[in-house]
Formats: sequence, C-alpha cells, structure tokens
Amino acid sequence: MKPWIKTLTIVAILSGLAYSCTKHDDFWESIIPETKDQPTSSQIKGYVFRPAIAPATDANIQQLKVPPGFTVKKFADGLGKPRILAISNTGNVYASDREAGIVMLLKDTNTDGVADAKSTVATIKQAHGLAIHQSKMYIAAVKEVYVADMNADGTLSAPRIIISDLPDGGQHPNRTLAVGPDGLLYITVGSTCNACPEPNKMNATIVRSNLDGSNKKVFAKGLRNTIGFGWHTETGELWGMDHGIDWLGDEEQREEVNLIKENLNYGWPYIYGEGKYNPSDPPQGDTTYSQYAQLTTFPTLTYQAHAAPMQMAFYTGDRFPADYKNDAFIAMRGSWNRSVPSGYKIVRLHFENGKPVRFEDFLTGFLINGNQSHFARLVGVAVHPDGSIMVSDDTNGVIYHVAN
Repeated sequence: MKPWIKTLTIVAILSGLAYSCTKHDDFWESIIPETKDQPTSSQIKGYVFRPAIAPATDANIQQLKVPPGFTVKKFADGLGKPRILAISNTGNVYASDREAGIVMLLKDTNTDGVADAKSTVATIKQAHGLAIHQSKMYIAAVKEVYVADMNADGTLSAPRIIISDLPDGGQHPNRTLAVGPDGLLYITVGSTCNACPEPNKMNATIVRSNLDGSNKKVFAKGLRNTIGFGWHTETGELWGMDHGIDWLGDEEQREEVNLIKENLNYGWPYIYGEGKYNPSDPPQGDTTYSQYAQLTTFPTLTYQAHAAPMQMAFYTGDRFPADYKNDAFIAMRGSWNRSVPSGYKIVRLHFENGKPVRFEDFLTGFLINGNQSHFARLVGVAVHPDGSIMVSDDTNGVIYHVAN
C-alpha cells in the first residue's frame, strides 16, 4: 500500500472512532477513541491571565453595578481574607478566614448596614465551611468537622471535633457544609487534582452524615469541586454548582449547575458537560467513554467556563422584589485559566417552577481598567434576616452589603 493511502486509511479509521470534545467537528483538534487501543490526539489552547490587584477604594466601589433600586457599600473591611459567610437569625455575621485559621464575628449594633464590632470566636487551622443549625455552628476544615454551641452574645463554645478523617485536600481543600431539610449534615469534598482517578473514593464527592458525624458515607460522586450548594426553598431539591476542569481551553469546561441526588455520578474526571470526553484521562479498566457517559448525570444548566463558582445562597427574604424569592445568588470568584476574564461578580440564578432556567448579573464592576485589574475575588454570599445580602472578598478583605 502506498504511504499516502495507508495514512488516509488510518485517519479514516481513527476519525470513525473519534468523539470530539470541542465545539468544532475538525478531527485534527480532537480524536478521542472509546478505548486505549487507539491513540488519543487533542490540541487545546490554554491561557493564564490573572488581572492585577487594585485597592477597594471609594471610587472603585462607587462604580459597582447593581439592578435599579439596589445599593452596595462596605459592611466591613480590613478583615484579612474572609471566605465563607454564615448569618444567624439575630443578624450576627460570621466569616471564615482559612489562611488565618479563624472564624470572625461581625455585629451591626445600630442596624445601619455597617459593622461596628468585630471579634474572633473560633481558632481552627484552615477553617473554611460554616453552617448554622439549631443554635450550633458547624465548621469544616480540610480533614475535620467541628461543632460549637452558639451563645446568646454570638460567641461560640470551644469547638468539638465530630469528624476527623476526611481525605487530604490537594488542589481543592476548601470544604463547605450545610444541614439539609432531612436534618443530616452534607459536606463537600473536592478533588485533589485537575482531572485524575482519585485513590480515595471520598474525593470529588458530597458526603452525608448524622449531625454528630456518625454514619458518614458518599452521597453523590463525580463532582470536581462543588463549593456552592443548597436546597430549593419550595421543592426541597438539592442544587449545586461544580467547578469545571482547567486546561481544556477558554470555553471548556463550563461551570455546571447540577441537581444532586443520592448515589448519582456526575462524570468527573472522564465525562463533562452534556457527555463530552476528557482527552487527558480515559476511564479505567475496560470501561469505554460511552459506557461511562451512560452512568453520568448531565448538568441542568451551565455557565461560562473558569468563572469559579463559590458560595451559593437561596433568597428567602422579603426585602427584594417578589420575583427574587427562591432564586439563588452565587459568588463567581473569577478566572485565571482564560485569555479574557470571566466571573468576578455575583450572579442570580433564576428558577421557574422549581428549576433553574437562566443566569443574570446582579453585582458587577469588580473588573476595572479594561479587565486588566480587579479589586475583588468573591467567595461568600449569604442572606441577612433583614432581607439584604452580604458578599465577601478575600483579596482586599472586604464584606459588602447589598440592599434595596
């Protein structure tokens, strides 16, 4: 056989086996066979772009954009690196600072939307996730979960360990947690890597346990890093936003909105989006991509790649317009693995008949100077009992107050 004929024959065979993981049909960009018996070929353009850090000056804050009738201002600043937020039914605002290993309490005693008292109420190495339930606070570190009693003045009793054997953090050590409508504790455990087979079956999952930490088991798997999650206030269904895989290009992998149910598999690291194949990590053993895709639950909705969804809070207040009720606010931390930045904002996830249907910008403007600089990478978002929301930034150590 002549060399050029042989080459064309091989290409024809490979292209017949191929499944393109990109938005293009050009097989030169991606040839991903079902099994390892044939070579995989994928060309992906990767970018690193981190906007420069600017200060959170009054001038920068004044140009922030919110919907008509809303206002945004500093609730507190000089806070170090505030991450996850939790707000008690008395209006006490708690923020974790993983780097400092503390939980902060901020009080607004004169209800003017600005904190006038700050204290440290817990010291726990790499404290991150916070959840309040029945006058107790649950705090997640990397491998441990603690519980503390909440005192009348907002301080906490000495935290007690209820779980001590979560797996190592690796690339995603930022555990979050919440108590579900069933009275059980849900804990997110991110992957140790960008995309790889995990040796510990508890990584890339949501774990569920009793409130005392007993009976711990994997609730759902194949979730690369679902920091933001919560239960719809009408349907009781659990929704979460998962971080997409890096280094698949500017537009891949899009961030996923998943309806999370017990014992389901959401595809990571082999399948992403609506059944696309990850070229860098084929399924283990004799399982083909298509077989693994059949085991995968696909997202209900997706969002721009690399925006990095963080905390998520369903709106339960009465202060905002009526159509905000039961929608979710999500902090989009912001990209670094994209040529043009995405994220750096708070978005509203609009629900209709209990299902998410679209995203809308809610709080924007943290990218400045033509997207060359930013003055916030957002992490936390929580609803205050008065119906306003709080937003945390761990770049300049600010918590913002958004009201109408």
